[in-house]
Amino acid sequence: MASRTSRGRKQAKKGVQLTVMVVGASGTGRTTFVNTLVDQPLLTHRSQSLLTDPSNLHSPLDISLVRQAAQTAHEEQPINIKPINVELEEDGVRIALTIVDTPGFGDGIDNEYAFQEISTYLERQYDDILAEESRIKRNPRFRDNRVHALLYFIPPTGHALREIDIELMKRLSPRVNVIPVIGKADSLNSLELKAFKKRIMEDIEYYGIPVYNFPYDVEEDDEETINDNSELRALLPFAIVGSEEEIMINGQPVRGRRYPWGVVEVDNPLHSDFSRLRSALLISHLTDLKEITHDFLYENYRTEKLSRSVGGGDLGQSILPEDMANQSVRLKEEQLRREEEKLREVELKVQRDIQMKKQELMAKEDSLKVLEARLGEFVFFFSPVQP
Repeated sequence: MASRTSRGRKQAKKGVQLTVMVVGASGTGRTTFVNTLVDQPLLTHRSQSLLTDPSNLHSPLDISLVRQAAQTAHEEQPINIKPINVELEEDGVRIALTIVDTPGFGDGIDNEYAFQEISTYLERQYDDILAEESRIKRNPRFRDNRVHALLYFIPPTGHALREIDIELMKRLSPRVNVIPVIGKADSLNSLELKAFKKRIMEDIEYYGIPVYNFPYDVEEDDEETINDNSELRALLPFAIVGSEEEIMINGQPVRGRRYPWGVVEVDNPLHSDFSRLRSALLISHLTDLKEITHDFLYENYRTEKLSRSVGGGDLGQSILPEDMANQSVRLKEEQLRREEEKLREVELKVQRDIQMKKQELMAKEDSLKVLEARLGEFVFFFSPVQP
């Protein structure tokens, strides 16, 4: 059986669309990561608006702007969900990438509104797909804006997960593939980072948070896929270091950060998990993320939505995951049954056509035999008689 990696690369040859949401409090490296991911200044840093020259990150601060910002610093800013489109090309594959940024998350005292806004945004994309599927005549230019992966940036505290971290991942995991990352991982030394990673995964397992853990099937997937996914699973949560600047190392430009004790290279797997995460998102697991989003997450939401509509239940009433899964399976079985019936109808029609053609051919053969017999009689009648 072909690996998921090879399937993804084959299917992505024609170009694909991918939507990634980034969520994290201010100061967790969310903006820097996105700009490093696409290798261009796609998102603007909050502090850029305070610079004398916003296009130059090294320009000095504008004192007047700083004073104005200080006067409103106590005012809570609501979350602002902003999708931004960018075109990329990876391994010859064109990727229409949509980054959904969430500035303002985690900055307030009560983040219930932020949770609801993100959840509503995710479900709205599912509702759009459901509505399009229900149309008699579908729009050929319809754009699928479902979020295929949500990168949640955990601050490098070195301690356990915070309540806001647990709550967000638990709420959103049923709607999107959640991938936990540690932003600004260079704030911790290697031993602290290793212990922090272990503690996070222990908390995720303890609270039963179904994050995207690079799933594989030992019986169906090949050895390469199993090994690759096992390595990526062992890296969770990804320790990320981003940089929008290049520094010279041995005469070569390298994306990284310079410290008194040395240099942290963004694309060096020994320094950061950035390159492994980028490759997983844009190359090896792109198709898998899209398939899980459509076949599992969306189908569960669709089943839940239709069940509530038919049953007239309260939209706030929850449905057990196993019930949702069973209903989804039944819908899939019904769809397969209808497809099998259509195939049988096509097969019967083809058989009838073949039979009709066969009868027509036999009739023509009989006519031909009659003509040949008449032609033989005609030749015999007009042939000269021997003396």
